[in-house]
This record gives sequence, C-alpha cells and structure tokens, in this order.
Amino acid sequence: MSRKHSFVLTLSNNVTEKEGINFLIENYTGFFKIDLSTKKQLLDMLNIEHRFLQSFDLVYIPDLVGVEINTEFLQTYLEDIILVELKTTKKYLPENPKGFFFGATENEFNFGKILGSKFRFCFVSLNEKGSSYSLQTLEELEARIKNRRIQYQINL
Repeated sequence: MSRKHSFVLTLSNNVTEKEGINFLIENYTGFFKIDLSTKKQLLDMLNIEHRFLQSFDLVYIPDLVGVEINTEFLQTYLEDIILVELKTTKKYLPENPKGFFFGATENEFNFGKILGSKFRFCFVSLNEKGSSYSLQTLEELEARIKNRRIQYQINL
C-alpha cells in the first residue's frame, strides 16, 4: 500500500470516527468526549499507566446528561465511569455488531482485561438505511469473534 493511499485512508477513518463520536453524543445520553489532560487525570485516578491513553475514546455513564467534565466530575462518578473504545463503520449493520470488521491494538485488548466491566468496545454503524451502536465488554466480544489475525506494523 502506498504512503499516499495509507494517509488518505487514515484521514477518512479519522473523519468517520469523529462522526461516530458526534452520533453518540448527540443522540444518546451518557457519552462524553474528554480531552488529553482529562484522560491522564482519569487514568491516574484509576492507577493505570498512561501508555493506555490511546486505548479509549469516550467515557460513558448511563443516563447522565448535561454535566461539565472536570476533576470534580471524575472523582464524583469514578465508580460509574465506563471507558469506551470506539469502532465506526459506514456499513449497514442491522444486527450490529454482527458483520463488523475492525482493527484493534494489543493495547486495547490489554486495557480491556485490566478494566474488566469498566471497559467497552462501542461499535457504531453510520448508514442512511439505519444507524446504530452496540456496547460490548471484552468478554462479550471474545465470544463473538469469528476470526482474528495478527498484523505487524513496522517502522524503520
């Protein structure tokens, strides 16, 4: 794959991910996007290494709406916070996440193992025929996985 194609694909994926984030925040309660500084604070409060900063995109607190996310928020809701790694597609998936194809890092899976029930993969399908999302614990996801392959990405 050429560098140019890879760069264009990455940009397209980033746009789709942002659309997925907006879809969740605008249509469902409990989803919150947090900045890098807040992510670091949250990981510190959970006593988790910063190497997992890129292993989640959102926080989720069911039925919570209209709050300001700051240190006080994190301390108040720490026990209720679920960290969410988003996977987004434009494919129509009427039985989301069935049929979802995605890439995930070893770090994301390790993070899910560390956090257990406080971590979810969120599969978002954005399609004109119908958009949807599905939250899956690592355990639920493992039970659904049909095929898994390892791909090495190497920089020289």
